[in-house]
Amino acid sequence: MTTLHGIDYAVMLLYFGFVLGIGAMLRRYVHTSEDFFLSGRSIPAWVTGLAFISANLGAQEVIGMGASGAKYGIATSHFYWIGAIPAMVFVGLFMMPFYYGSRARSVPEYLKLRFDEKTRGLNAISFAVMTVFSSGISLYAMGKLLNLLLGWSFDVSILVAAGIVLAYIFLGGLTSAIYNEVLQFFLIVFGFAPLVFLGLRDVGGWPGLAGRLAGVATANGYAPGAYTQSWRFMGSASANPVGMEWFGLVMGLGFVLSFGYWCTDFLVVQRAMAANSMTAARRTPLIAAVPKMLFPFLVIVPGMLALVVSPTSGVRQAGPAVTASPPSLTSQTSPTSAASAAGIVPPKRDARTGEPLRDAQGHVVLDYDLATPMMLVHFFPAGLLGLGLTALLASFMSGMAGNVTAFNTVWTYDLYQSYVRPGAPDAHYLAMGRLATVFGVAISVAAAYVAASFNNIMDFLQLVFAFVNAPLFATFALGMFWKRATGHGAFTGLVAGTLAAAIHHGLSLPAGAAVGVKGGYLGVVTTYPSELAQTFWTAIAAWVTCFAVTIAMSLATRPRPLEELRGLVYGLTSKPTDDVRRWYERPVSLALLVLAGAVVLNAIFF
Repeated sequence: MTTLHGIDYAVMLLYFGFVLGIGAMLRRYVHTSEDFFLSGRSIPAWVTGLAFISANLGAQEVIGMGASGAKYGIATSHFYWIGAIPAMVFVGLFMMPFYYGSRARSVPEYLKLRFDEKTRGLNAISFAVMTVFSSGISLYAMGKLLNLLLGWSFDVSILVAAGIVLAYIFLGGLTSAIYNEVLQFFLIVFGFAPLVFLGLRDVGGWPGLAGRLAGVATANGYAPGAYTQSWRFMGSASANPVGMEWFGLVMGLGFVLSFGYWCTDFLVVQRAMAANSMTAARRTPLIAAVPKMLFPFLVIVPGMLALVVSPTSGVRQAGPAVTASPPSLTSQTSPTSAASAAGIVPPKRDARTGEPLRDAQGHVVLDYDLATPMMLVHFFPAGLLGLGLTALLASFMSGMAGNVTAFNTVWTYDLYQSYVRPGAPDAHYLAMGRLATVFGVAISVAAAYVAASFNNIMDFLQLVFAFVNAPLFATFALGMFWKRATGHGAFTGLVAGTLAAAIHHGLSLPAGAAVGVKGGYLGVVTTYPSELAQTFWTAIAAWVTCFAVTIAMSLATRPRPLEELRGLVYGLTSKPTDDVRRWYERPVSLALLVLAGAVVLNAIFF
């Protein structure tokens, strides 16, 4: 257990005071349901841009990407430079005109306008389930962190953390969440930048880190640069820690999962829909893409460092979770486990016996989720540790708040208003939105316990996206760019795509995993080198199935008249005009700059 000093608690309490104060201050501006759910569409672009990225920057990213950095190395950057930037550009240039211009209050409502009610209902239900699971992941991560570092019980930790998020969303709605997300964005940056600096200084800079990881790579049977070069070893699944070849990576992550998330997930789209103009809405994801390109250096590098730093370096030695592991733990373990024993990534332990857990092959299961928290404890002195822990708490709150605000909007507008109580006064829906906030947080608490069965929360989150977002993106792509797509086709395609994901996941298993929540429940037909590889191919199966079934069913059913599709389909919608004068404020100019930056970063770490 880590001992915090008075200054550490002061930093955390100051942050909590700001968070709750913002919610209390903004409560006076919430008069209608649109104020609560969409901020009255009045927020400037730079604020919605930072909120757009901060809502995605939850604990599952800060801790999960650190975990993936320890597990897969710099190849984790593909989640950013391939798995985010192109899709963020696409949603800004091509999809926001439909979302914002149609005046839809949510992504499911756009589906109703473009297709029909049953398609909206299916997406609303699946999205509501996904958001509470994602929120539960954030809650689990923070509960685990507070339990490890502060000695709080897991149960008490998640209840306290959930209560704080509930309070400021209940008071100020989406506006409170957005302005808190801007605060949380800067806190995360200032909290993690010193950690990267201290860690790199400890190992001798990037050359020193690359040299140490070269030893880890060769011990695992890879080439020396496998952990520090993102593309060079993607020619074969067996040549890189991700266990994925370039086609599966580009198609599964870069296309299906990436576009499926950034283009259709209401959690992030909601921030852009709160912007004060069409141009501001289009600029929102493009502004967010600039810091998104740089975040690998803040969230991935700490995980890579945790794999190789010495337990006896830093301001304090590694805690008992690491140093108490006897050398015998690395016997009969995988090369990764053996190599990681030299760092500060601890093994995952059995809650009943306290002994390290082992996978189906007898290898010790490392607790990669603790890579970044152990780095904070290892390198930060009093005061700075409080800032780092507060940054982690901020990441939890921004991620959970994003999911909760998306959930209460979809529940109220797309489920409750549509199927339970249509035609009620606006004040009734405002009250229901606040009640849905309480309900969403409560379900998130239950979902937190499900997340505990994964040793990398980012892997779990990507699997959820493969089931929900992957087929949905096929529906949106056809709906927005093919006039012939019908409501019957969209609904059937979504159902078929989700079933295809379940079947593929049920017939496959990651190497070393036991049959259960990680797959194989229908029989093990194929085994993938890693959980990510299994997830990427699950997403591909879902997208291809939904795409093909939607086309086939649409051709067999009657399309809607073209006049009903104006403003909803690309070929029938007038191009938006930009109400700005400076060239760098125009969405197209911003998009070209962002794409150029992504190309340069991919080339540097090729």
